[in-house]
Amino acid sequence: MNKSLHTDDLTAYLNTVGASAKKAANALRLASNEQRNTAIIAMAAHVRAAQDSIITANAEDMRLGEKKGLSPAMLDRLKLDKDRIESIATGLEAVAALPDPVGAEDERWTRPNGLTIAKIRTPIGVIGMIYESRPNVTADAASLCLKSGNACVLRGGSEALRSNTAIHQALVKGLTKAGLPEASVQYINTTDRAAVGEMLAGLNGSVDLIIPRGGKGLVGRVQSDARVPVLAHLEGLNHTYIHADADPDMARDVVLNAKMRRTGICGSTETVLIDEAALSVLPGVLNALKDAGCAIKGDEKARKTDDSLVPVTDADFRTEYLDAIINVKVVADIDEALTHIAEYGSGHTDAIITASEEAASKFLSSVDSAIVLHNASTQYADGGEFGFGAEIGIATGKLHARGPVGAQHLTSYKYQVFGNGQTRP
Repeated sequence: MNKSLHTDDLTAYLNTVGASAKKAANALRLASNEQRNTAIIAMAAHVRAAQDSIITANAEDMRLGEKKGLSPAMLDRLKLDKDRIESIATGLEAVAALPDPVGAEDERWTRPNGLTIAKIRTPIGVIGMIYESRPNVTADAASLCLKSGNACVLRGGSEALRSNTAIHQALVKGLTKAGLPEASVQYINTTDRAAVGEMLAGLNGSVDLIIPRGGKGLVGRVQSDARVPVLAHLEGLNHTYIHADADPDMARDVVLNAKMRRTGICGSTETVLIDEAALSVLPGVLNALKDAGCAIKGDEKARKTDDSLVPVTDADFRTEYLDAIINVKVVADIDEALTHIAEYGSGHTDAIITASEEAASKFLSSVDSAIVLHNASTQYADGGEFGFGAEIGIATGKLHARGPVGAQHLTSYKYQVFGNGQTRP
């Protein structure tokens, strides 16, 4: 179904998808953790078995992506090989090994009247996921939703259509083996952009939560047009701040990793801030970045240290490069660094490099981002690194969930109240 449909046909098709997802969600709510885990483990096995067909599908996506002129960063996010497919499979198994979030008791207390109240985690229902480029998200989203007892409706970007479809076919085989409804994980494989609008409208009341994962344009549209709650994953305008008390070798190594380990992920650092008192550290950082092939843009003070730097602009500080490009700005002190992050950051991930516990404490408490780090690379902004098995995205809002969204964050809760005949006076 990869062709555009007549609007009425598309609406009817997607409403059917929504209805079947809602029915599947009711079944998943009652499914045991063992049954859900069996499905996820079977999904991993089928992904491995389908390796050749997934790579073939991905090769065609890559060919068309190059023809369309996708950036190197986008192509890197799109690319699948044997190692990345194995990583998808092991990621599925890691999710299966997580504690069951469904039915977990957050807290329990007893009132003076004898009523005992328990707060219990429960599935959200049907989760709509709209994402771009990275086909591994298909498996991550499916496994995390399944682990948390939710059905999901997935809509990936057109650039990854063939890859996503091949992965989804493997996932469905895992569901079937475990005796769970195939509609527990559905993939919308039409390239018609109207499908996004239908999902944002809620598929006739079936969708309980929308999660967008992609560029600023996609997330902005979802937040603007959605008629159901949204758990947003915004761009990663991330900073690494080198404080006056930073260890030079640590600063060099952490910045290099934060930028260059994988430039195309949302946890990549886009701007380095450095105290004027730490300028002696800067040449080592810049040389390491240059040796790794990174282009560097600097403000006037940074360019006095190295006149080969390209002048940085205000627009650069607001750009998520997702590429081997980085900005450098010299600041007077931690207060100016905090002001810059508040102005230009996206609330995603920011780090400080310092030996000063006082400076670290001030930074960690002052920066209003989902993830803040002390003496560590921003590339740790990842659900797997947090012990969540995988993530469905990095939530940058302030309600329900922030940071890496794992299975436990895809649940809501209800109160179970236990009495012995109490009546309210």
